[in-house]
Amino acid sequence: MRLLLTNDDGILAHGLECLEQAAEPLGEVIVVAPDREQSATSHSLTLHHPIRPVRRGDKRWQVDGTPTDCVMLAVEALMPERPDFVLSGINHGQNMGEDVLYSGTVAAAMEGLALGIPSIAISFAGGDLRADLTHLRKQVRVLTDLLRHLTSLPAFPANTLLNVNLPPVDSGAVKGVRLTRLGRRVYSNSITPMHDPWGREIFWIGGGHASWTGEEDSDFRAIEEGCISVTPLHLDLTHYNVLDAAGTWWRDL
Repeated sequence: MRLLLTNDDGILAHGLECLEQAAEPLGEVIVVAPDREQSATSHSLTLHHPIRPVRRGDKRWQVDGTPTDCVMLAVEALMPERPDFVLSGINHGQNMGEDVLYSGTVAAAMEGLALGIPSIAISFAGGDLRADLTHLRKQVRVLTDLLRHLTSLPAFPANTLLNVNLPPVDSGAVKGVRLTRLGRRVYSNSITPMHDPWGREIFWIGGGHASWTGEEDSDFRAIEEGCISVTPLHLDLTHYNVLDAAGTWWRDL
């Protein structure tokens, strides 16, 4: 089995290192990852300047572009054969609820899906990777078992990527794996006003506090209870229930 690995935290990220360790027992591993952090770049492509892949070892490249660039470049230019799976992660922080709309980690898996390749995004739901890195490293064996299971499913779901979130606990404290739906999160105080050295007002986006809501089968509930969350996602954003109920709200022009 041929596995393409990428991420949005950069080629030197601890999460990518852990993902490589988890994936190596499963087959041939090829890494094509950004040269720097690309968090919250979503599904963006680099269109206004060329991108340059730099070989960093056998079957390992860094790219001065986004996670989406990395997957497209790997599949269409760098790899002699298409991968059997795209694995994106392990992200330094959760990707649950609306996070998936901003996440470069999830976007890389979406690009794999758009190219017709089964894809899995993996994130670690720890708030402080430096404090939780020991937990993440201890979950490598657990992740290997999970990836072995997911990549050997008799029928990997068509037109679907799997969004995996790992709880910030030791491997022995993981209480199982749950199939989940996306929860909802609301950020507060996520914009910080300040001034530059010349006294001009500027704003920094990020930080703040996130509050979560969702049903019992939502991703954040699974993480809260110490379980691994696996959420199936797809590219079709059509709201079919609203479309089917158009007679209650739509009037033809």
